[in-house]
Amino acid sequence: MTDTAMIEQHYLVEGMTCSHCIASVTEEVSDIAGVESVSVDLRVGGASDVMVLTSTPVPSEDIRAAITEAGYPLVTAQS
Repeated sequence: MTDTAMIEQHYLVEGMTCSHCIASVTEEVSDIAGVESVSVDLRVGGASDVMVLTSTPVPSEDIRAAITEAGYPLVTAQS
């Protein structure tokens, strides 16, 4: 990897309640080309914050699709 600045994106996701939820979303999103890391701030009873770091621009539609594939509704994407 080069010294390129990482791109940070945040997504609010409903319905995540446990470590299995985190693992499912992390696995799906990590499979996208360009994604370097995924971290989740789990907020039971509210929308969890999913932070995605990428080394290249990744369309938010791709990340939305991966979150949906993991089985969770996306509330909103944030810059």
